[in-house]
Amino acid sequence: MTLTAILILAVAMSTDAFAVAIAMGARRNNVRFGEALKTGLLFGLIEGVTPLVGWALGSIAASYVESWDHWIAFVLLGGLGLRMIHEGLQTPEAGEEPAPRAFWLLALTGFATSIDAMVVGVGLAFVDTPILAPALAIGLATLTMVTLGMLVGRRIGAAIGKRAEVFGGLVLIAIGSLTLWQHLH
Repeated sequence: MTLTAILILAVAMSTDAFAVAIAMGARRNNVRFGEALKTGLLFGLIEGVTPLVGWALGSIAASYVESWDHWIAFVLLGGLGLRMIHEGLQTPEAGEEPAPRAFWLLALTGFATSIDAMVVGVGLAFVDTPILAPALAIGLATLTMVTLGMLVGRRIGAAIGKRAEVFGGLVLIAIGSLTLWQHLH
């Protein structure tokens, strides 16, 4: 996996957490840098660990599905991308609750936004791609984007967050398609 592909993947994986951070910032009167950084660290750590877990699980199963692993990666990444696009195109429901502030609720929210990174880890294991650089890049990108998302969320609002999710979904579909194309040719 090239450095460019790793960076694009990292940004794509952090867009859902970025959308949540913007929503959190948009719903709060005052977000301090320390609070934004702590939230970014929590989300980044969770988002960086989940692809490692997914890769470990995928590595165990990879030898059983070696002849069609590229199709699995394509379906997982494509399906995840479509889900992100669908969620990005949804309009927020009236009376939606503000994003949680308690540590465990933030951690649960961070985990919920990182399930896609776990699926990516599984997909990368199936195509025998090393995971440490992508996992680190995903964690750092998420740390950065969540911190910035919270800080600028009040000014930007939820509309940009939804567009970021659509972009992330399109990138995942492109990566899945490229993986399939490379293995078929």
